[in-house]
Amino acid sequence: MRRIPIFAALAAVIALLPAMALSRQTVCTVTVNSDDEKETIRRRLPKGEYDFVELVEKGRPDWLRSSCQKHVQCDVLVISGHFNAGDTFYSDKIDRNEYLDVDELERASCGASCSSVFEHLKEVYLFGCESLNPDATKYSSSYGESGRDRMRRLFPNVPVIYGFYSSAPVGPTAAMLLDRYFDRGGASDFGTGRVSNRLMTVFGHNHIAHVSGVRPGEAAATYRHQVCQFFDERLSAADRLEYVHALFGNGANVSTFFERVEKLFGALTADQKQSPEFTQALAKLGADRDARARYIEVLRRADPPTRRARMIQLGTAIGWFTPAQERGEQVALVNDLLAKRTMGFAEVDLVCSLNASHALDAERGQLQATRASSGYIPHIATLACMGDESARQELMRSVASSSESDAQVVQTYLRYYPVTDRGQLRAMAREVSQASGPAQVRGIDAIGRLNISDREVLRELSTMFAQSHSLEVQRALAELFIRSDPAALPRPDLLGIVREHRIKPPHGGHDLVDTLLERLRPG
Repeated sequence: MRRIPIFAALAAVIALLPAMALSRQTVCTVTVNSDDEKETIRRRLPKGEYDFVELVEKGRPDWLRSSCQKHVQCDVLVISGHFNAGDTFYSDKIDRNEYLDVDELERASCGASCSSVFEHLKEVYLFGCESLNPDATKYSSSYGESGRDRMRRLFPNVPVIYGFYSSAPVGPTAAMLLDRYFDRGGASDFGTGRVSNRLMTVFGHNHIAHVSGVRPGEAAATYRHQVCQFFDERLSAADRLEYVHALFGNGANVSTFFERVEKLFGALTADQKQSPEFTQALAKLGADRDARARYIEVLRRADPPTRRARMIQLGTAIGWFTPAQERGEQVALVNDLLAKRTMGFAEVDLVCSLNASHALDAERGQLQATRASSGYIPHIATLACMGDESARQELMRSVASSSESDAQVVQTYLRYYPVTDRGQLRAMAREVSQASGPAQVRGIDAIGRLNISDREVLRELSTMFAQSHSLEVQRALAELFIRSDPAALPRPDLLGIVREHRIKPPHGGHDLVDTLLERLRPG
């Protein structure tokens, strides 16, 4: 039998070392919630074949940028966190402040400064709900994109991206399933860049899905290039504004990219806005009449109304609306709302927010409906938001409306224009005292949010407490007294009334009335 000399054997082993080193893979993890998935994968993979790098640095908000600067090269990426197809992977744990902003992930993906993290990925595991949900009508980011479409764009050219088209299993359940996957030989599939039938089978009842990253030549690749212009840090603010000009030159792009342009303007620093290059680019965009006309055409069809209001604001920032034109567009929006009988508290909230500084009071004459539809509270509230005093007084008489939706409208108005006048407060208290049932509770809640500091109003409400035969009404009044100015409370009298007339809870226990008593007791 031929023997291999020991030195030749050692030489052969040494020659293999570089290849062995190259065969090691790096599993990068982003753990913002449960570490069950990460620790199970670490425990079950063959020792010596994988290196693990946690990208999250506790207490450091810019941890992803830090990882990019360290040139960490990832073969596999595992992200664990709640998601719901939104804009952030986050934690439900009180002791965890770390999160993963998807915009920050996109910045890293689009720029050249983080190529080491993204360029060599073979597999991505997204342990978050809706991470690969294709239905943007139910679950979408602030840009209106589905989880699946966004993740494909974030991880271009990655052969396999695993995620969930609906709810994902919680950490301990995911760990149990991963153990089952490795028990069935999963280690031979992991990190290969090929879809694992074992993994899909084991997670088959848990809404698992897989896709590949966007590849060159796809329509989605063109869109990715467009989106990346908003995130690529090699481009100056002026460069990005010139790109916006090119996009908005085509009216079809206005709806698609509005949210991104809005966010771009919101993130600009004072120095960026004042730079000569940016000022010049902004003046050029503001002077483009064709782009302005296309923008306004899209704006006036925009839905929901809140989006239209934001488009007006952005148009003003671009220079397409003077202050008078901005007010004119806002009044046109209010007129379109008044033309409908489908308004609710959200639409009233919008109108009140538009006129929070009373800038539109002087434009009230342009309203097509100078009188509210008879008894229609949202119309009455809309006119009150626009500074109509008679509408305001009529609205206050509805503070204890029998309609829950109308009560919400009144509360919405009061958040913007709280009542401080004593006479109006007393009138509202009388309206509430004459109501009954749930309407009375809603009315108490509405005026309770005003943090009353009028002693006479509080005395009148304490009489209501004594006369009430409803536990819910007394609890609502207790909360109102707790919210009110402590110096205005008629303490000795109120303490005696509450002690004498309170209705005990049927099952005992501590409630708001007990809390009120504790605050009223001297010392």
